[in-house]
Parts: sequence; C-alpha cells; structure tokens
Amino acid sequence: MSRWRVNRYHSGLAKRVITIAPLPPEKSAYALARYSRSADSIRQSIEWVRTHNSQQFLESFYFQYGHQSIADLGHTVLCFEGISELAASEIEDEVLWDGQAKSSRYQDFSKGGFIVPAEFNAVDAASYQSAGNALIVAYQEIHVLVDAHLREKLPRPESMKPEAYGRNIAARAFDVARYCLFWGVPTNVGQVTSIRTLEKQIKRLRVSEFGEVRELGLEIAEACAAPPECTWDDLNAEPIAPTLARHAEPDEFIQRSHADVAAWAKQNLDVAPLDAPRVDLVKPDDVLTEIAATLLYPVCSHSFRALYETLRGWSAARRGEVLDVALQSRGQRDDFLRGFRGGQYCFDMLIDIGAYRDMHRHRRCHQYRQAYTGQYGYESPALLAEAGAQGVYSAAMDAALAAMQQLPEPGRQYLLPFGARSRFLFKMDFAEVEYIARVRSGVKGHFSYRDVAWQMKQRVDEMEPELGRLLQATPPWVEDPLKR
Repeated sequence: MSRWRVNRYHSGLAKRVITIAPLPPEKSAYALARYSRSADSIRQSIEWVRTHNSQQFLESFYFQYGHQSIADLGHTVLCFEGISELAASEIEDEVLWDGQAKSSRYQDFSKGGFIVPAEFNAVDAASYQSAGNALIVAYQEIHVLVDAHLREKLPRPESMKPEAYGRNIAARAFDVARYCLFWGVPTNVGQVTSIRTLEKQIKRLRVSEFGEVRELGLEIAEACAAPPECTWDDLNAEPIAPTLARHAEPDEFIQRSHADVAAWAKQNLDVAPLDAPRVDLVKPDDVLTEIAATLLYPVCSHSFRALYETLRGWSAARRGEVLDVALQSRGQRDDFLRGFRGGQYCFDMLIDIGAYRDMHRHRRCHQYRQAYTGQYGYESPALLAEAGAQGVYSAAMDAALAAMQQLPEPGRQYLLPFGARSRFLFKMDFAEVEYIARVRSGVKGHFSYRDVAWQMKQRVDEMEPELGRLLQATPPWVEDPLKR
C-alpha cells in the first residue's frame, strides 16, 4: 500500500486533499451536496453551482423533501453586539454551536450601561434602572477594594513584568466583582454555526418569553437575507442564507409543549422535599423515568433527584403520560424535544449564574434550566470579607433581589445578579465528566466553576470509585492566583 501511494504521488495524478476558499453558506451546501450525489470532482461541482440556482435547490431538497443534512454543509458567521447577557445565554443554548462571548473575567463591564426590558412600563423601568445602577456602583467599588487587597496580599514577583502583574490582579478582582453584574448588562457574541443549526436557533428564539430574544430571532433572519455588513473582499457580498430567511418560522411545538407540560405538572405533580448536595449526581437506571423527570425539570423548582425518585414510584402508564403530554402538539416535521436525550451522568447543580455562564459553553452534554426566580439566595466569595467589601456586596445584592420581586414577569429576570443561585441540569457521558473535571478545576479557572468541577469528581468518587480514580481534578484549595 505504501509503494502504491508513493508511485501515485509521483505519477502526477490529482491531489487527494483539496482546499476550498470560503463560499457563501448556501452555495457551499449546494456544492457539497451535489458533490456527494454525482461522479463529478469538487471543482466541477463548484463550477456547476456558479451557473445554477442554489436557492431553488435548497427549496426543493432541504425545505420540501427534508434532506436536513444538506444544511450542515454550509456554515455562517454571525456576531451580536449590545445584547443583554440573558439574550446571549439564550443564543448560545444550542448543542451544535461554536462561539465566544465577551468575557466578564477580563473586561470592565461597568462602562456599557444595561438593557432595559421592553416589557416594562415607565415606573417599572425606573425601579429597574435604580437597582441596576446600584449593582454597577457596587461592582466598581468591590473591584477597587479587591484589587488593592490582592496587591497587598500577592506582591509582584521580580520575574513578572508590571503590565502582566496588573492584568492578572485586575482579572482576579473582576472574578469577585462580577458577582454584581446581572442579566441585563450588555455583551457581544460571535458564533459559527451550520445553516441547519442557525435555522433551529432562529425558530427557538422566536418563541422566547423575552421580547428582546424574540426580536433577535427576527433580526437574524433579516440579516441572512441581506448582504453581509463585514466582508473580507468583494467576492462574498451576497446574502449568506436568503432561502433560510424565508422559512425560519417560530417553533410553536417547543412553545406549546412547554406550556402543556407546565399545565400538567401544576395539576398532577406532588413532590416531597428531598435534601441533595449543591452539585448532585443521579445516574438513572430507567430511561422512561429519566425522560419524564427531564421533561418536568424546566417547569418546576424541584431537584432532579426529587423528581426522579418521585416518578420511580409511579406506574409506567403515568410516567408515559408525561411523554404523551410533551408530544401532543408535535407536527410531522418536528424533532423530538431535547428532554428526550438521555445522559448516563445527570448532574443537578444549584450554582451561581456566573458559574453557569462559564459551564454553559460545554457542548458535549445536554443542558436544562429552571426559571430564574432569585429564590435560592446568592453566593458570597471569601475574598469579599478579606477585602472589606462584604457589606457593599450584601447590601447591593439584597436590594437587587428585593427589587426584582416587585417587577413584572417576564422582564424581572434581567435584574438577577450573576452571584444569585439558580438550578441547572447537565447530562453527559463519562468522557465529558472527565474533561470538565480536569479542565475546569485547573488553577487558571474562576473559583466558582473550579469548585463545581471538583464537586463533580467527588460525586463520581462516591458513586463509582473505580471510575472516579480515573478523573484528574485539582482541589480548589490548590491555588496560583497570579497564573492566568
């Protein structure tokens, strides 16, 4: 075989690896789809696409006949600027998603103001702005206090340049100050997705409970139908996905199913309180119970363990009723809900919003959240007390959570601070547990998600010690604050 390869290479035959410059996403999808369906070379397929209508092809094969894999062959690059952190988290909530958001660990978020939900009237907006301004002031004060404390506690090593030292100290201070940021502060997001994922994203965003998010769904579709605003050259100045823009309608199935399950749970769900650790691990042994509990999780406030143990005591018929309710509005072309995706390891986490923003970027798992209510209080990092900032922090957080409860819903969630706790469910296989435990527990990480990663390892150690020994994780008490 090796001799054949050498002879073939020197014989002057065509290359086996061919690079292709970026094409408009829909033309890329058309070219590669045709390439898979004909005997032509990729060069011939691209030339074919130059003289034929890609929109007509996608209309027929993707949207009419449902050949969805075609849309995985064209990728789009979109950026979102000046959107709320809440909207950013909703944008990023796709399994097949690649992107980056503006980091609250390395940049000062006090200079950009904050988003006022369109749902508020003038009185509500004034109350929200007052509470938001107080959080921003606390954010600034805490950063100054913690920065000064860290400089005193951690003098600059002679081997470290002053600029690098200043950046590291400032970043560590932001790690604490960011607990006063809230869902309404603005951020930027850049994403790379296939046309297929983009379509699902638009349809999902368009049925959000939040007006800002619904508007973004429409704006994405409009942007796909218009020439790109930023181009590398004049060759790619045509719309990136005009056919998609005509078909990305609101995903009414997601909306109806959520409402149906919530209504069913209100009438039928009675769950006894059950103590569970802050990071809890459930490893289901019954798929029906797991799916039913997962479908109910986002519409209630119970822990996943409490739901799972309650449903185990039900008959199979009653558990199956939850699935039937979730699917009763499903159309012929609607995919199963993400709640039907099983996961070998189910981590139910009662963690702060900031830690969730960092953990949320893990795509090799399935994630679910409960409503943002503010009912679980907030975290208080130890550095606050050490730096003399606890009083400033507690006063701002207590006032913000109290003001939040007086605001209407939806909209009040925009005032929820990053330090507030909320409940999230992460389902994954063992390989992803290993990856998160190893990478997220490292000394370069934020202390909040470092602790989450460490707790994940502890739960596996307790449940399956022979597998737990394979997980490498750095204990949170092992620190190197000047390392980034």
